[in-house]
Amino acid sequence: MIDALIHALPHVFAPANLLAVVIGSIAGLVVGALPGLTVTTGIAILIPITFGLDPLFALGMMAGMYNAGSYGGAIPAILMRVPGTPASVATILDGYEMTKRGEAAYALQVAVVSGVIGSALSAVALILFAPPLVKVSLLFGPAEYFWLAMLGLATISALLGDDLVKGVTASLIGLLIGTVGQDLTSGTERFTFGSLELMDGFSIVVLLTGLFALPPVFQMAEESIKEGMSAAALKFRKQRSVVREWRYFLPVWLRSSAIGVFIGIMPGAAGSMSSFLAYNDAKRVARSPETFGQGNPEGVAASEAGNGADNAAALIPALSLGIPGSGVAAVILGGLLVHGLRPGPQLFRDHPDVVYGFMLQMLLSAFLLLVVGGLAATRIFGQVLRLPRVVLAPLIILFVAIGVYAVNNAMFDLYILVGVGLVAYVMEKLGYPQAPVVLGLILGPMAESQLRLSLTISQGNPAVLVSSWVSIIIALLTALVLVTPLYRAWRERQRKPAAA
Repeated sequence: MIDALIHALPHVFAPANLLAVVIGSIAGLVVGALPGLTVTTGIAILIPITFGLDPLFALGMMAGMYNAGSYGGAIPAILMRVPGTPASVATILDGYEMTKRGEAAYALQVAVVSGVIGSALSAVALILFAPPLVKVSLLFGPAEYFWLAMLGLATISALLGDDLVKGVTASLIGLLIGTVGQDLTSGTERFTFGSLELMDGFSIVVLLTGLFALPPVFQMAEESIKEGMSAAALKFRKQRSVVREWRYFLPVWLRSSAIGVFIGIMPGAAGSMSSFLAYNDAKRVARSPETFGQGNPEGVAASEAGNGADNAAALIPALSLGIPGSGVAAVILGGLLVHGLRPGPQLFRDHPDVVYGFMLQMLLSAFLLLVVGGLAATRIFGQVLRLPRVVLAPLIILFVAIGVYAVNNAMFDLYILVGVGLVAYVMEKLGYPQAPVVLGLILGPMAESQLRLSLTISQGNPAVLVSSWVSIIIALLTALVLVTPLYRAWRERQRKPAAA
């Protein structure tokens, strides 16, 4: 492996391949920052463009777009409360609150440095630990994935907000929305009301955009221009420095990156789950968990480090076994096949310069993000806050509508966008949190499909859910996550009589 890495270095640092990583990073930053566009879409567009070019040039553009696009979603999430990508939803919870306090530049600093650290550690894991970590992914079957989804759903307990009833109601709404569409097992239509557009369920991009992008726009229409907040948010040079506070963030970065790598190596699990689990872990161990959701920079750091850490890790099973760990990894697999590279042990044997060069490009693009992402985020995208709100609101609606329409080229998506936006606006006014809706929406279908598959394989025997030590461990972790808030509430009740 060391010899292969040494031989790949000259190819990686060839001028053309370096330029490819830079171009991919800039393009990924733009794609991630535009609501409605995803990294998956961007890389899918790259594949036909790079057909016939040198494989490392094409893979360099994909590596740059992968890491930069993953971070790019944090830019509109922090500045405008618009999730650029599904994984940036957890970043909104504290990032936008920091922007409202005039700390937009500091929030972007935390996001980009955390994303770089998570992506870099993920790339190191890809290079050093691919063979042993692939063996871990082989231990996961339907039962294990069911418990993994339940562990993700259990984190809702940390995101319910101040009102437990409203938080549970919001999560149930997400679970209900996730059932819309055709049942993949029986073919039965559920809650489609005879609509062909709903046969495949709701588009996750449309729902996330409606939930998080439109409510603040509607609030802008209600409020007068607040130039004071905008001016404070643009005092970039007077903000705190993340580099000087690295000791404060280091534990969060390490724990969140470990979670992201662990989630990334499990086929099909990577994506927004890692950012939510990392956020929940940071809140669980924090000294002041009540400050999360109110502008705590640790929340931004945890979300972005976890989000970046599952990028390269998702490629471990993809390159070694041909089993993608995420949707983006699946598209990259397609790119490899287009260039005549078949994933698996033969890839490492026959094309070591290409595969190890691609791993090094993932590491290089992570550090390049610190320059490209940090500069662009604070000096270019940050200028959006200079616009008066009466101008900014219709511009946001315009870009959101274009992005949503571009997903499927369907007017139906725009109708759903407006409907979901109005419902989310009313929910926000009534104090219902949106984060539980997203978790229920994403993880509900996964839990259902894996549970039914497990029971089908075992002919209805529920003991299959605890038939392996991996299932038992994840089940115990799920129980621990659920019990922790109850234990904290019990301790607080015990302290109050003592204090009295």
